[in-house]
Amino acid sequence: MYIDAHQHYWKIDRDDYGWITPEIPVLFRDYLPTDLEPELMKHGISRTIVVQAAPTVEETEYILELSGQAESVAGVIGWLDLASPSFQAEFERLSRHPKFTGLRVMIQEMADPGVLLTRPYIEALSYLAERDVPVDLLVLADQLPQLIEMLEQVPGLRGVIDHLAKPPIASGSLEPWRSQMAEVAKHPGIYCKLSGMVTEADPQGWTQEDFTDYVHAVLELFGPGRVMFGSDWPVCLMAATYEEVVGILRTALQGRLSAEEMEPVFGANAARFYKLDSLIIGG
Repeated sequence: MYIDAHQHYWKIDRDDYGWITPEIPVLFRDYLPTDLEPELMKHGISRTIVVQAAPTVEETEYILELSGQAESVAGVIGWLDLASPSFQAEFERLSRHPKFTGLRVMIQEMADPGVLLTRPYIEALSYLAERDVPVDLLVLADQLPQLIEMLEQVPGLRGVIDHLAKPPIASGSLEPWRSQMAEVAKHPGIYCKLSGMVTEADPQGWTQEDFTDYVHAVLELFGPGRVMFGSDWPVCLMAATYEEVVGILRTALQGRLSAEEMEPVFGANAARFYKLDSLIIGG
């Protein structure tokens, strides 16, 4: 069973998504399961992980409700304010939904990433680590030092780096991103999503070669058992089609992984990380 480990759904008129404006016409419309399912069928992808796209509990509740109407949704990664006094109570409430799978921490949106190291965040992340809850980490390359320090304080976290930590693909620079990702990869509970690459490249002029060194670096650092495919649909449509995103990753992995080693990148690794025990992973 193939799994897309990172995609979004939204309805514009909900007003959750301040970052989606008419100036981004390809995104300024509703995106729902009926829009994605033809692409999933075309590529033999049976299940997806829907990830929050707005820092509101209401949006998380909306995508949880939506997940009940779409068999293709294996799990939902929601959002909570980790610094809220009611964090634990809210987490326990959301956890009662059968498709609630974990939370995403939007470090990217922090004006000061040092907030990640404050007591409320460390306590909340430690709470999640003790319960072995999957945590998506949306982090920028220049925020990796703070992430590394957080992981040293919460070493047992089950986490996954979204979008390779958004390295500077457009410029082709590998350092200091690669060295810092090597520090992240030393934590065995941390995975990395091979997702979101096309929007970090030149959106109108990217080539396959732009992504190769970054994919190979992540593969070398994390190993084939701790990486997973994610389309970042529909955000990817700003720079590439769904088919192109799948093709970029498959091409980058060819010659580095055998066919048997490549299969888990597109399914089993995500199922294991997100603890989707009910899914039978196959070809």
